[in-house]
Amino acid sequence: MSRNAELFERACRSIPGGVNSPVRAFRSVGGTPRFVARAQGPYFWDAEDKRYIDYIGSWGPAILGHAHPEVVKAVQDAAVHGLSYGAPTEAEIEIAEMLIARLPSLEQVRLVSSGTEATMTAIRLARGATRRNKIIKFEGCYHGHADSLLVKAGSGLLTAGGDPTSAGVPPEFVAHTIVLDYNDIAGVKAAFATHGKEIACIIVEPIAGNMNLIKPIAGFLETLRSECTAHGALLIFDEVMTGFRVGPQGVQGLTGIKPDITTLAKVIGGGMPIGAFGASTEIMKNIAPLGGVYQAGTLSGNPVAVAAGITTLKLLSKPGFYEDLAARTLELTEGLTAAARKHGIAFCADAVGGMFGMYFSNTVPTTLAEVSASNVDMFKVFFHAMLDEGVYFAPSAYEAGFVSATHNDEVITATVAAADRVFAKLA
Repeated sequence: MSRNAELFERACRSIPGGVNSPVRAFRSVGGTPRFVARAQGPYFWDAEDKRYIDYIGSWGPAILGHAHPEVVKAVQDAAVHGLSYGAPTEAEIEIAEMLIARLPSLEQVRLVSSGTEATMTAIRLARGATRRNKIIKFEGCYHGHADSLLVKAGSGLLTAGGDPTSAGVPPEFVAHTIVLDYNDIAGVKAAFATHGKEIACIIVEPIAGNMNLIKPIAGFLETLRSECTAHGALLIFDEVMTGFRVGPQGVQGLTGIKPDITTLAKVIGGGMPIGAFGASTEIMKNIAPLGGVYQAGTLSGNPVAVAAGITTLKLLSKPGFYEDLAARTLELTEGLTAAARKHGIAFCADAVGGMFGMYFSNTVPTTLAEVSASNVDMFKVFFHAMLDEGVYFAPSAYEAGFVSATHNDEVITATVAAADRVFAKLA
């Protein structure tokens, strides 16, 4: 038995499914998860000391590559002074000011410890500010595991292969959640025509990454903005994944569309646990201790995570960073597509900033239904064949991939060469 198999067998005895987050279990692709021993730059090494080119990057945060020396030093320096205080620090102010300076939609920010906390509280804030109950979300968009959002959610719930509505959530908890199809402009207008006075907010991944990479069609985000404005609802951009990953101002910077509330995580912690939500001062005054919408967290603004986040954001500000990252991501997707077509494989890919999607179909999908109609079985074979080649993609056909600043030409070329060998066998 391999060392990874031994560890997985051992893990299954003490951890449900052997993992601490469902998609890591390889349930949708089969096989044995790789247990990571260490990581550096674009690579990680498993428990058997096999090296992999990593296109997960901790599901997005490792935009600078794993174990960036300046980020590691910032963490070490902060840890020397204490791991957590439960009291304010100057560093919390600094990172809040950095986020506000970078995102025009923000005037105030509250730090939390995860993306789920951020989105959960953003919903509560929207309801408290509007005094309304109904929310709109989109099928295939995943916003964390808060009860009211686990309705036709994406990410690990899609890869489970069953009903994506989680057990353990009483029907009453989701009674006020309206689920629409992503990119369905007519559906959004119809929902507001029927429930406009009851809708507190829309929450959306402005570029979806939890049903693979799905971009908004022309007019979709604009419709969300105009309908919310017309009916007194709030627009929440869940930029937990896309924030500082697709560009220096997230999706709102790429599109010029200003949400009322923004949620962030992943990149802003540089690999450490952190989250944030922010809005105008007028909206944020509803949050305790100023207002009646309660939110608290013992580890919110954790000094070690904040130190990692501040250093990461500073490094992302270097001239040309995002242009170089986007160019490398495009080099990857174009290389993979060319290799597949060379061997007659139905395959396409898409990219934005440092995110990418791969689809075993002839056209780039715009909805969850189109992703589901792609050749998921072919993806499973491809995934394991690439794993054998030493390339680690997300173990699900419903997950976006991530490129870091350390995925240089040599790494991209090696990836495409491996894919060429795999596609030749699949043809």
